[in-house]
Amino acid sequence: MVDTHPAPQVLLSPEEISRHVEAIARKLAPELAHDAVAVCLLIGGLWFAADLTRALARLGCPLAFEGLWLTSYGDATTSAGRCDVRAGPQRSVSGRHVLIMDDVIDSGLSLAEAARLLTEAGAARVTTVVFARKPWPGRVLEPDHVAWEAPSRFLVGYGMDLAGGFRGLPYVGVVEPADELDDVSLKRLNPAHS
Repeated sequence: MVDTHPAPQVLLSPEEISRHVEAIARKLAPELAHDAVAVCLLIGGLWFAADLTRALARLGCPLAFEGLWLTSYGDATTSAGRCDVRAGPQRSVSGRHVLIMDDVIDSGLSLAEAARLLTEAGAARVTTVVFARKPWPGRVLEPDHVAWEAPSRFLVGYGMDLAGGFRGLPYVGVVEPADELDDVSLKRLNPAHS
């Protein structure tokens, strides 16, 4: 079966992504505690988190690495308005500086929930960083650091997805999703969709 969804329009090349990641790493490195823990919001934040933690290590700031899996979109193109916790960090963050990393922020719901959960888990300090910040009125939480100011478009690639599809693209692109995707379209974009 061939995917009939148009190819994403490239907004940010892999080279431009790399420049943004390196710049935010240089800004973050001086403020991170020596025992800081990087917590990646899964699944989308994985690409940015991997690049950012490697950039920080090159600057002499290696971090412990954890994941926090929250869901608020599922296969929809808009947030459900709440977060479900699928999996939390495997090691304690108690008494440590935590750097929460995510791919994109729009409403801020996931980032706010992650900050709340990690603070409740005993983090001494929580710092947030996102790769892309989209314009959003009434955002629940503003990130402490932003690598790239994104347009108000539906972004895919570099961890961002449309129903699980396009996430692995090496660039940031834009698609214009239909208001509602039918099951056949979802299965083309994400064969795991049931």
